[in-house]
Amino acid sequence: MKREVYLDNSATTQVRPEVAAAVMETMTRWYGNPSSLHQKGLEAEGLVEEAREAVARSLCVQRDTIYFTSGGTEANNLALWGAARARARRGRHIITTAIEHPSVLNVCGRLREEGYDITLLPVDGAGILQPEELRAHLRPETILLSTMQVNNEIGSIQPLAEIGAVLREEGSDLLWHVDAIQGFGKLPLKPRELGIDLLSLSGHKFHGPKGVGALYVAEDVHLKPLFAGGGQEGALRSGTENVPGIVGLGLAAKMAAAEREEAVAKMASLKELLLAGL
Repeated sequence: MKREVYLDNSATTQVRPEVAAAVMETMTRWYGNPSSLHQKGLEAEGLVEEAREAVARSLCVQRDTIYFTSGGTEANNLALWGAARARARRGRHIITTAIEHPSVLNVCGRLREEGYDITLLPVDGAGILQPEELRAHLRPETILLSTMQVNNEIGSIQPLAEIGAVLREEGSDLLWHVDAIQGFGKLPLKPRELGIDLLSLSGHKFHGPKGVGALYVAEDVHLKPLFAGGGQEGALRSGTENVPGIVGLGLAAKMAAAEREEAVAKMASLKELLLAGL
């Protein structure tokens, strides 16, 4: 009997049994619409808020700063489109790096077509953005910076603390978005301590379900919504919530945060074994 060995967690992760069970129970038992005022609706709303609290705790932020999306791509799109449109009167210069995910680079390409000035910063041979490279390209009209935490192709880890220090030293009032989709659950991350204004997550990267993500939006940040509709998610992301997916994401985030150190140690051990066998 062949045994499967899966080595592509950067693409997606296997849903944890506990998460799958929670998703199934929500689909079959807690199936109400969170916007409904009857008992089933209130039950569903309660589950959504529990998940929001779990994600917020994993990032050490307030619950009302977490907004659920359909995944990482939408979270990145909402951050970039929302910030660019909300701040267009302040300036039209946006900075990102040349190695971002397509859900960032392609949005920047579309924004360029709308008249925004996009700077793509180079990275060094290890895929790292040098903070001084960022400093050299900051302008008074810069309204947004978008950087990854961990690159999805080569795994390079960006120096977020140093990037944040540059922004503080320069006194920039731009919004800083971090795509933490690959890093969440593997590296410690507290956006408030680093000065991150917007941060994207995707459930299927940390053993949650596909089709659900989250965006952290700092308390004093205003975004323009992508969708017009019923005003769900604080009117920032209209559309009936994917309650089963949100429940699964919340549980996966809670488990990832609780077990991060143990999981990282295990991955390091497996890496050593793999390298020893090469």
